Amino acid sequence: MTDKTVEKSETEWQKELDPLQYHVLRKHGTERAFTSPLNDEKRPGTFRCAGCGEPLFDSKTKYESGSGWPSFWAPMEGAVDTSTDRSHFMTRVEVHCAKCGGHLGHVFPDGPQPTGERYCMNGAALKFDEKK
Repeated sequence: MTDKTVEKSETEWQKELDPLQYHVLRKHGTERAFTSPLNDEKRPGTFRCAGCGEPLFDSKTKYESGSGWPSFWAPMEGAVDTSTDRSHFMTRVEVHCAKCGGHLGHVFPDGPQPTGERYCMNGAALKFDEKK
């Protein structure tokens, strides 16, 4: 795992994030499918961590997975870390922001080429910056 460069107390995170962002990023929660406006985002730009602003995904890697969450076939180099998630009676690969450790979602081996991976991210964990 990358050395996190953004470390805050839970109180600081609660003050800076809205309740859904806090639930997802800091408590490993999940938003309801098809509720994030970022699921439909099609403009060129960069998807950043909603917790610390770190660039995570280029819009060129976003695709429509049909899962109900923003999905990407690859993160930016060094932007994310992963760990094993054994919650909910299954084993999955959890994806975290490498800079602040915030929970972003999970990665699955059923995505498109060139990687074959589906980074299924919570929209609440992301912010979008349109490329001008």
